[in-house]
Order: sequence, then C-alpha cells, then structure tokens
Amino acid sequence: MPWDLEQKLSGDHQPLVLDIREPEEFAAMHIAWSVNVPRGILEAACDYGYSETLPVLAGARAREVVVVCRSGNRSVLAAYTMQLMGYKNVVSLKTGLKGWNDYEQPLVDQDHEKVDQDRAEVFLSPKVEAEQQRVLQPEEG
Repeated sequence: MPWDLEQKLSGDHQPLVLDIREPEEFAAMHIAWSVNVPRGILEAACDYGYSETLPVLAGARAREVVVVCRSGNRSVLAAYTMQLMGYKNVVSLKTGLKGWNDYEQPLVDQDHEKVDQDRAEVFLSPKVEAEQQRVLQPEEG
C-alpha cells in the first residue's frame, strides 16, 4: 500500500522503486528517485548482456524492489515476472501511482519539480474513449 512504501522510503534501507510505465508517462510524473524501465524491455533490463541492461536492476535480485505503474495492474504482472527471474523480494505497489497520489504522496516531473496533486489526478485517471463509453452506457430503447 502507498503508506507502506512511504515508510520504507524514509527508512535506512530504501527499496529500489521500479516504474514500468512508458517513458512519456514517467517524464510527466513519478515517485522521486524511482527508476524507469518500460514493461516491454523489463526482462532484458533485469539481466546482464543486453543493450537494455540496467545494472542497478540486474544486480538487485536480493534487494527489495517495489514495482509501480499507474493503477497496479501492469506492475503486479511485472513483479511476478521478476520473481520467476529470481528476484527474492519484489512486490507491486497496490493501487499504483493513482493510489499514491490519492494518499497525497509527492510526485515529481522529469525536472524533479513537484507535480500538483490535482494535475496528477487528471493525468492518472483512466481515459474512457467515446466508443468505450457507449459500451458502458448502452442506449435505452
């Protein structure tokens, strides 16, 4: 939960926060000091020998890793994948960045400037397309 991560980030043994959203999403807002590895290259970033290898991540199999995304859906699948790859202490942030923001925890942009909470709410809320809206609200007749 967001409050668990808040406590861990203020402690002596901070977890590695891995944001698996796309680079554009990460640039707009993220948890300070988190690392961005898009879900599409996660497996290569977790292992040595690839152009996408991220040494801080590849060497973190025994370290606590908290995987985050917008809502918690992508991150739970990524955390499971990482467990299969040998990561011993990896979890997904339940409720994702949406829940983090709802809990009034800070987010920063690519310039490390604090993001306004209301702006974050709009950005992190799911977008429902017109066609999806018709499915959600069938015509009465």
